[in-house]
Amino acid sequence: MKEEVESVLETIRPMLIQDGGNVELVDIEDGIVKVRLVGACGSCSSSTLTLKMGIEKALKKAIPMVRCVEAVE
Repeated sequence: MKEEVESVLETIRPMLIQDGGNVELVDIEDGIVKVRLVGACGSCSSSTLTLKMGIEKALKKAIPMVRCVEAVE
């Protein structure tokens, strides 16, 4: 499942990088994908929106086993 998640994240990264940020996969546990938002994404006021409506939505669509996405420090 890690390779699948990384593959989906690779499709999202160009948009995040364009805005000065990025996302790193930290862990996957019982369908919960833990990521770290870095760069501008880590401190952006829209980071929750990016996490839930962007990253989580894309991962759930591509990988039905994903239950949710959480940001970790």
